[in-house]
Amino acid sequence: MNTFAYKAVTADGGIVEGMHTGTNREDIVRYLHGIGQIPIRIDATTTATRPTRTRRLRRRRITQQQVADATRELSILLRASLPLDRALSILMALEDGSPLGTLLGNIRDEVGHGSTLADAVQQQGGVFSPFHVSLLRAGESGGALEVVLERLADHMENSQAVRDALISALIYPVILIVVAVVSIFILLGYVVPQFKDMFDGVGQVLPLSTRITISIGDALKNYGWILFVAAGAAALIVRRQLQLPASQYRWHAWLLQLPLAGQLILKVEVARFARTLATLLQNGVALLNALAIVKDTLGNQVLASGLARVSNEIREGQSLADTLAKYTKFPPFAIHMMRVGEESGNLPLILTQVADTYDRDTRTTIKRTLDLLEPILILSLGAIIAAVIISILIAILSLNELVI
Repeated sequence: MNTFAYKAVTADGGIVEGMHTGTNREDIVRYLHGIGQIPIRIDATTTATRPTRTRRLRRRRITQQQVADATRELSILLRASLPLDRALSILMALEDGSPLGTLLGNIRDEVGHGSTLADAVQQQGGVFSPFHVSLLRAGESGGALEVVLERLADHMENSQAVRDALISALIYPVILIVVAVVSIFILLGYVVPQFKDMFDGVGQVLPLSTRITISIGDALKNYGWILFVAAGAAALIVRRQLQLPASQYRWHAWLLQLPLAGQLILKVEVARFARTLATLLQNGVALLNALAIVKDTLGNQVLASGLARVSNEIREGQSLADTLAKYTKFPPFAIHMMRVGEESGNLPLILTQVADTYDRDTRTTIKRTLDLLEPILILSLGAIIAAVIISILIAILSLNELVI
């Protein structure tokens, strides 16, 4: 049995918090429904103080995960037949004192003054994406806002899960690279120069490998700061250049041409395109409007530019699959599946399957690449350290032979 902390809404609209034991979250949901309460948040916990601690540690910035949680909770409250302004007031009370609570309060005030939910969230300074706003507008016009909110939360959580998986997979290699670079700098910039005075006092010509190692160590010790300054300046220049549309386009085009990374970037973008477009189409957004929204969600400007031309062709009566094949670098499998979806009238379903396929393929490719990269990094670090140590040992042994 596990202990869960929950927050729920009572029959009169009040908010209650408590703890209950159960095998899983479904047990807690059944328990709350049994006592006439609507669950809006259930978290596994080991101590009764965790919910309070979580509130104290909440970040000041509003994250996409917080937006996804609030979206799902709003869907739950609307499904329980609560009015929109009352549901927003309950969510605001749950986030009292936080930036998210302030944001929800602003949205509630706009709704109270007669704005639609889509218009209210659109006025919140870029916290909500155009994709988010368009789905809400489609849900309100179709009278199925709670359904759209649930799908929107699913989409956001899925996207966040993929992003978190990528970040988690990259943590160990990044740490390994940082440790390797720091170790080499310490070895060459501090340890190796310690031997220089001893070798200089002998007055003998040192082996070539030793002279090269000592020269590198001297350069790092005396001019290493220049290397750091140059690296920082180069990073700043590159960052400013990439803010220019033309430079950003060339950079993104070059990334797509890389042997392994290019295919990986393409798969990530195809999955994002397919899942976002499927979600929009499922909720009644017209194809041309959906493509305009999807274009802004793509991270690669080359693909986004191609998608703009796709919209123009579709407006003239061409099919989605044919124009994507003509103006983008989408893989043949994705194009074929979309063509099947158009011919069968099940394009949103096919797009979802394409997104799932490429998400799985992306995770598999990253795992295999990192599994190969880790031993390569370890062996490379060992080889460099071994080369430095051997060059010093050769010099020491040659000096010993001279003494003998």
